[in-house]
Amino acid sequence: MKNFILRDENAIYYECKFSCDNVIYLNLGDEKYFITDARYTTEAKEYAKKCEIIESSNLIDTAKEILKKNKIKKLMFDPNDFTYAAYTNISENLKTQFIPKANFSKLKRIIKSDKEIVLLKKAAIKGREGFKELAKFIRKNGFNQSEEFLYFKAFEKMTHTGKLDISFEPIIAINENAAKPHALPTSKKLKLNDLLLVDAGIKYKRYCSDRTCTSAVDFEKFSFKREQKFKNNKHQKIYDIVLKAQLNAIEKARVGMKASEIDKLTRDVIEKAGFGKYFIHSTGHGVGLDIHEFPNINSKSDVIIEDNMVFTIEPGIYLPNEFGVRIEDTVVMQDGKAVIL
Repeated sequence: MKNFILRDENAIYYECKFSCDNVIYLNLGDEKYFITDARYTTEAKEYAKKCEIIESSNLIDTAKEILKKNKIKKLMFDPNDFTYAAYTNISENLKTQFIPKANFSKLKRIIKSDKEIVLLKKAAIKGREGFKELAKFIRKNGFNQSEEFLYFKAFEKMTHTGKLDISFEPIIAINENAAKPHALPTSKKLKLNDLLLVDAGIKYKRYCSDRTCTSAVDFEKFSFKREQKFKNNKHQKIYDIVLKAQLNAIEKARVGMKASEIDKLTRDVIEKAGFGKYFIHSTGHGVGLDIHEFPNINSKSDVIIEDNMVFTIEPGIYLPNEFGVRIEDTVVMQDGKAVIL
């Protein structure tokens, strides 16, 4: 449908290369309107592409006026974009029929352009640089530091001391806390031979990176490299299973597969090893302007994988009250195969 309305920042950025936290974007055939308040009009006029900038103190009323003026009969919207109150307000006393279509912008963005992939690769590179800086800090100063302090340092190192934004709040988890996939940081302190899980990412020109590393804590040799040597035999066993599952999916993922088949490539390895019930989430998710996009790589998804799709492969095993292991990389489908960004 050529007529649609957007409120989500990243969806709007995708359309016109600029967005802000108070905007309505109307796409009415060839006419496009960026409606915002006086705080943002100067930048919008400078950066927003191929749309008319309209300054307004009441965005919904202005949008309604435009819809009436253009005699719009049907307008697609994402119900996730609007509160009930906002939807009621914008749709009442209009002859326009609002057609709900959930996630239509994310569906449009499921296959990345070559330019987007360049930006996502750059984000991944910057993200890995942040991991290296965090590892350097841990080698030198990590002993006896709490998860809460390491969480703060992850912000600092991943953002290159504030030069970049994070794509989500980092996860820093030691030993039993790592058994919680999205653990909150605690006062637990890092010791020699601990297991440390770090899940973090950054934004480069609004495009996200996402990576998880699980590492053996050796303050002389600490790193986030995939090859890890744990003193604890059970740590090593679980780590090797998860790594095998991840590599199996990366090596065997192909264009033309269903997303559920890629999920199965990780899940089968973990189930065969006897830990299937401890793999409690999906294998991955799309990454782009949002940290969670399409395709979803899970056991129920029938989405057919295509070239230029970008998604994570992140199997994990979580043993309650003991520890957890997750290994995650973001991949792009190129020439029919998965390539780590």
